[in-house]
Amino acid sequence: MSRHFNFSAGPAALPEEVLKTAQQEMLDWHGCGLSIMEMSHRSDEFMSVAAQAEQDLRDLMHIPDNYKVLFLQGGATSQFAMVPLNLLRGKTTADYINTGVWSKKAIAEAKRYCDVNVVATTESTQFTSAPTQDELVLNPDAAYVHYTPNETIGGVEFDYIPDTGDVPLVADMSSNILSRPFDVSKFGLIYAGAQKNIGPAGLTVVIVREDLLGDTLAGTPTMYDYAVHAAAGSMNNTPPTLAWYLTGLVFKWLKAQGGVEAMEVANRRKAEKLYQAIADSKFFSNPVVKRNQSWMNVPFILADSNLDSTFIAESEKAGLLNLQGHRSVGGMRASIYNAVNEQAVDALIAFMNEFERTHG
Repeated sequence: MSRHFNFSAGPAALPEEVLKTAQQEMLDWHGCGLSIMEMSHRSDEFMSVAAQAEQDLRDLMHIPDNYKVLFLQGGATSQFAMVPLNLLRGKTTADYINTGVWSKKAIAEAKRYCDVNVVATTESTQFTSAPTQDELVLNPDAAYVHYTPNETIGGVEFDYIPDTGDVPLVADMSSNILSRPFDVSKFGLIYAGAQKNIGPAGLTVVIVREDLLGDTLAGTPTMYDYAVHAAAGSMNNTPPTLAWYLTGLVFKWLKAQGGVEAMEVANRRKAEKLYQAIADSKFFSNPVVKRNQSWMNVPFILADSNLDSTFIAESEKAGLLNLQGHRSVGGMRASIYNAVNEQAVDALIAFMNEFERTHG
C-alpha cells in the first residue's frame, strides 16, 4: 500500500499514526470484544474516551477552567446560527468582520436573528488581506464580535487577535485551531469543524466561556442551546462516537509531537518554505498580502490558466492529491495542516519547480 500526499482543505489529511491505531483497534477496542463504533456512548469505556479527549484538548490549548468544551454535531455551519441564538443575550446587534466566503456565510445566517454591523470588510480588494485593528469600527454595545481568523478558501489569515474590549470575541477557527498557541482567555467563544485540523468530519468543537451560557433567544431549539450540551457533557443525544474517538487519538498524537508549540514551529517552516518557492517563481503567484498569508491554506495561480487541468492531472500522477482551488476562486490551493508533514511540502515544491521547467 502506498499513501499519497493529501493537500485537501477538508476532509483533510489525518496523521498516519492515528489511522494505524484506529485500524488496530477497529474490531476489538482494548479487549472489549466490540468496536468503538458499536459501544454505548454512555458506557464507562466510551465515557473515558470522551473525558480524556476533552482533557487533552484543554491541555493542548491551555483552556481556562471557566470555559466549557463541547463536542457537537452539525458542522461549523450550524454555529453560524447557534452563536447569535446563544450570545445575543437580550441585545439586537452583533459586529462581524468580513474577510471571505466563510465570513459572508456567517453574516448571512446571523441576519436572520439580529442586526449585523459589518465593522470592516476587504471585499473591495477581492479578500486578499485582513483589516488591521485600526480599521475595525466596533460598536461597544454589540452582543459580540465575530471573525474568521483563517479563511480556508482565500488563504487569508489574521496576524493578530482583534481587541474588542468588553465585548465577547467569537472566532471560527475551523482551519487554524491547534496550528499554534492561541490565548483562549481573549475569546468569548471559539468554534471549529473537526475535518481540517482536528479529526474526521462529523464533529464540531465549541469552547465557550461559562458566563455566556443560559440566555438563549426565545424559540431556540433545544439542540441549539449550548447550556443544554454543557449540562449533558455533550451527550444530550447520541454523539458522533467514532469521530470523537478519532479526534481523541489526534489530540494524543499532537501531545506526542510536542503540542501546539511544536506545531507552530513546524507549520511556520512549512509555510515559509512554500511561499518562498512561489515568490521565487515566475510561473506561480499568490495574491494574498504577505502579512496575511495563511499558514494552513496556500492558494496559488499559474501564469497560464490554460495549464490548470494539466497541473492537476500531472500532480495526481505524482501522488500529490487535492490541489485544485475552490470552485469559487479557481487556481490551486495546498492545505498544509498539522498532519501534512514537511516531506509533503518538499515534494510539492519539487513538482512545481519541474512543472515550471517543462511548461513555463
